[in-house]
Amino acid sequence: MTDMQCLVIGKRMDAESHPGQVWMDEARGYRRIEAHDALRAAIAARSSCHQTVIIDAFMASSYTAKDITVLEGLEPVRKRPGMYIGGVGAAGLHHLAWEILDNAVDEAMNGFASSIVVTLHEDGSSLTITDDGRGMPVDKHPKTKQSAVEVIFTVLHAGGKFDPGNYKTAGGLHGVGASVVNALSKELVATVRRDGAQWEMRFKQGKPTGPLKNLGPARGSGTTVYFHPDPTIFPKIEFDPAVIRERLEVVSYLHKGIKVTFENEATKERVTYQHDEGIVQYLQKVVSERAAKPVHDLTFLLERDNGLRMDLALQWTESTDEHLRSYVNGIPTGSGGTHESGLRAGVGKAVRNFIDTHNLSPKGVTLTAEDIREGLVGILSVFIQEPQFQGQTKDRLNNPEVLSVVDSAVRPALEHWLNHNISVAEGIVARIILAARAREASRAAQQEVTRKSATSARLALPGKLSDCSSSDRDNSEIFIVEGDSAGGSAKQGRDRTRQAILPLRGKVLNTESASLAKVLENKELSDLVTALGCGLGKNFDLSRLRYGRVIILADADSDGHHIATLLLTFIYRHMPQLMANGRIFLAQPPLYRIDIGKETYWVLDEAQKTQILEKHGKGPSGRSTPEITRFKGLGEMMPKVLWETTLNPKTRRLLRVDIADQLVTDRVMNELMGKDASARFRFIMERAEEAEELDL
Repeated sequence: MTDMQCLVIGKRMDAESHPGQVWMDEARGYRRIEAHDALRAAIAARSSCHQTVIIDAFMASSYTAKDITVLEGLEPVRKRPGMYIGGVGAAGLHHLAWEILDNAVDEAMNGFASSIVVTLHEDGSSLTITDDGRGMPVDKHPKTKQSAVEVIFTVLHAGGKFDPGNYKTAGGLHGVGASVVNALSKELVATVRRDGAQWEMRFKQGKPTGPLKNLGPARGSGTTVYFHPDPTIFPKIEFDPAVIRERLEVVSYLHKGIKVTFENEATKERVTYQHDEGIVQYLQKVVSERAAKPVHDLTFLLERDNGLRMDLALQWTESTDEHLRSYVNGIPTGSGGTHESGLRAGVGKAVRNFIDTHNLSPKGVTLTAEDIREGLVGILSVFIQEPQFQGQTKDRLNNPEVLSVVDSAVRPALEHWLNHNISVAEGIVARIILAARAREASRAAQQEVTRKSATSARLALPGKLSDCSSSDRDNSEIFIVEGDSAGGSAKQGRDRTRQAILPLRGKVLNTESASLAKVLENKELSDLVTALGCGLGKNFDLSRLRYGRVIILADADSDGHHIATLLLTFIYRHMPQLMANGRIFLAQPPLYRIDIGKETYWVLDEAQKTQILEKHGKGPSGRSTPEITRFKGLGEMMPKVLWETTLNPKTRRLLRVDIADQLVTDRVMNELMGKDASARFRFIMERAEEAEELDL
């Protein structure tokens, strides 16, 4: 195995791009351990020779005060960046942009700015963010005797948002955002316009390169921050324009009336976002992207500015899942929090009260909170003066008082809306009852499958499953193989002690728009659920999973990719915990065999084939002609070849499937696998020029 890679939906990155994690080569493959678990051990993995060298860091016999390290200034940020931005991968890199952007948004949401411009420079790895707000203070700080600009960018927990008199609400709270960006940047330049003058201060790796300079007179006011991430901290420093555009568009929805502009110097692209209707337009965009047919056209809208400011838009659709996007002071809270809990409680109470008042309760079925929210698409944006976030990444809101405030605001407003729009409300109730009856039917079918599942009794396992002999889950893996012929080769070539093989016949059901009852009627998927043993949906239990790794093994051609996508869709929709816990992998079988003289090369794709031929096209004598064999499928491979190239943990290559952005992944899945063919047509047309070779 030459490397261990992590497949993030939409992105691929080497394990080496995660310096906070270490991948250790073992006889059974690769496993991930956290760097701090290595306890100061220096680990050097060189996959070409499959050796791991561990240097013991505890050779010293004494442990005294001199061994205690004190980090001052911005040193802690550079030493442990993950503590401040969540990691040094793509998400952490873009978090730098969000910190500076949030400062500009804070000016706008408090009425001091009306325009924000974000420029991605031609190198693709540096940004400039400009607002027309008040401009940072430039006078001397009374305590530090330094300019306020220098304090803001060099001192942790220094900012203007601790005093409620400066900002009514703000996304920046901890006073570390600007200083963290400065600490993790190779270069940062802050330019301020205020009081009729323009000021500039430059920094390098968190340290000032000179004093604050007065550049002369200037009109207007505002702040401009240019920064270039430090390549010694981040393995990859290229920003993704699509990610930035999407974040800026969301800002324009949440703060209606604000003009947000994105400029990409590399492509000469300039786009401006401004939405005067706010989250109503945002909800329409989300429903359209998800290709979910609305149950009603009239949107429930709640705008509240008494105490806690809240904007809420709801619409029920025919989708089988709930989709809620929540924000606090303009910052996305992907992990939810008390504001989402309050919303769910309020929606449940309002709908139940309406059903009880109008005697619409169905017979023979009990409505659950999940039935009420099935198909619900919502945008919730709250503005709080003292939000309590879970960590600097601000992914979850923890204010306990917000739950009751949101609940008490949503329940009466939604109930009033339902009572004054009877025809719409009755359509929503009919949708909820339909969801409850479908759940009951799915539960019965699921119980039948669960009854057959075997966590201990092997007699109930699918007949075509060739199980492994080991009962150690962490030391075993199952290969889901495309086709019976490939399954036969895999069964003969595998390590019977640790590797199980489950062949699937043909292409499985596309589960993106199928009900759970229909999914469980599919024999191939039913056998897969039984073999894994962990159940699915609400009955999923990771502790009952029978294998440490679930590896999808499909042909390297387009049909194989399609089958792998169908399986990933099923797992993402019905067993997402397997992806969240890093249990799903994609095997990487070769597409070509190239023989040059006495050397044999196993090639994954066209790009690698071209690379091999350019490098080894002729042998030492100059007369060797490459012999190229293209595999039509895994079934053509001899068991020994399949073992050496795809099954052997010491020589194989695997991609681990992970979710980097839940919202983006959900949209991509819906576009590619959903009912709306027009979404796929747009996807193909927009990317037609990127196709280098078509497998027709």
